[in-house]
Amino acid sequence: MSVVTVERKILEKNDEVAARNRALFKQQGVFVINLVSSPGSGKTSVLERTLQEVQNTVSVAVIEGDVQTDLDAQRVARFNVPVVQIVTNGGCHLEANLVRDALSRLDLSGVQLLVIENVGNLVCPANYDLGEHLKVVIVSTTEGDDKPLKYPAMFRKASALIVNKIDLLPHIKCCLNELEGNALAINPELHVFETSCATGEGIAEWSEWILERIKTTRAAESIGVPV
Repeated sequence: MSVVTVERKILEKNDEVAARNRALFKQQGVFVINLVSSPGSGKTSVLERTLQEVQNTVSVAVIEGDVQTDLDAQRVARFNVPVVQIVTNGGCHLEANLVRDALSRLDLSGVQLLVIENVGNLVCPANYDLGEHLKVVIVSTTEGDDKPLKYPAMFRKASALIVNKIDLLPHIKCCLNELEGNALAINPELHVFETSCATGEGIAEWSEWILERIKTTRAAESIGVPV
């Protein structure tokens, strides 16, 4: 019981900071995505492809989360977007206070889209609100079609699912319909996108959806409609 109580207090404190982050994002007019996945799903590659698609339409900033290195931040910096690296030194997820601290090193003036690339993990990040507008979960076809069944909490809390590395389907044992069916059985509201960072397939559709979400969210927030 004491363990449950401590965990609840930690999450309550995190939610308080997340609420302040969310208020800041609303004040600045910034739309925020929390990208989550297992290690090796191609999360950073999807981010790179997305930046190629959207950065001429909206201004973008990135917060990178990693256990040890700043290698992903170096990759993102090549797109000439503001990027801040959070190194968790072994921590398996980002928390709202870490994002808050990273924001102190970002000038959000004029930023329309902030992408937070979380630490590669499908367990802990499901429980930690960062103040984002939506969570986007990425799975690769190489992970198998039962991934949603193993980590249902993440899929339940996500707004969109990106199934990446579809170019590898002819070479691996993965049923795309079963993978997506498993995810939709957990969360029927998921918006599903099939992508390949090798070929670029599906990136435009995913990017267009994000741009539309930014547009509708900003319009709603401007007139005080909850989103």
